[in-house]
Amino acid sequence: MSRPDRRRHRIQNESQSQDQRRARRTPRPVVAVAALLLVATAACGTDASPPSSASPPPSSTSSTTSTSPSTAPEASQTSGAGATGADAGCAPGGDGTPAGAGAAPVVDVDGDGAPDTAWITPGADRRIGVTTASGATFSAPIRTASPVPASAVVNVVATAGGSAGMSSAPIVLVDVGRETLLFSLAACAVTPTVDDRGDQYRFDLGFAGHGTGVGCTEQDGALHLAGLLATSEGDGYAVTRTMIDLSADATHATNGASDTVATDAASSDPVVTTAQETSCGDLVAGTDGPVEPRS
Repeated sequence: MSRPDRRRHRIQNESQSQDQRRARRTPRPVVAVAALLLVATAACGTDASPPSSASPPPSSTSSTTSTSPSTAPEASQTSGAGATGADAGCAPGGDGTPAGAGAAPVVDVDGDGAPDTAWITPGADRRIGVTTASGATFSAPIRTASPVPASAVVNVVATAGGSAGMSSAPIVLVDVGRETLLFSLAACAVTPTVDDRGDQYRFDLGFAGHGTGVGCTEQDGALHLAGLLATSEGDGYAVTRTMIDLSADATHATNGASDTVATDAASSDPVVTTAQETSCGDLVAGTDGPVEPRS
């Protein structure tokens, strides 16, 4: 059974342990590759129920698809709307990391030079959140039909800077086995990153056949987000990437250029294994970030 087939088999069983996924993941050189599954959740609105099912994917030259739930969730925030000043961090507020959440130290999210903490609460109403070193706590619901325990990775990536050129913003990638959800962590809030239709950006992890992973490629000294796709090709694999263009605050995303970065690569080649996981830089979800506790 090919590696992508094994991944789909694992996701369909919905019972593979998180420990097995962590055991096979080690930091690897990051490549990028292609194809996203876009599913709707609005960045601003009231919390709502997740969609009961996804509609068939439309054809797309960029190998993406989008489905929309009947209503969309809102990113919630329990701290101030922004930092208290230059390099001051987010304004203190909120109740801190919730009891029972799976938490892990992450990169500096609010620019005060101190590492912060990301966390995931378990259960039907699970949330992804951040508690900063400055004492701010903010979070948003994880809206997905997947019952697989979530894991996440936080990093700072390049974004569009308008007339000022390239800028950067913190993001969190939440892996739920069949897909990875993208959120912005800018402005002291967890905000679902959306596409032109207002639907949340989600990366397919082999469940729908549009992609197999997500990673970050280093270019010009900065990490750039990309969708990943590894496909069998004779005795090896071809790996393709689609760069993701982000707005300055990473709350809006569109597909960028796609290219093939490997052909006839062995299944054990880092370019292939990286294309079958959720990572950003040297950080891999399930190993270098918060993991949802099992009930």
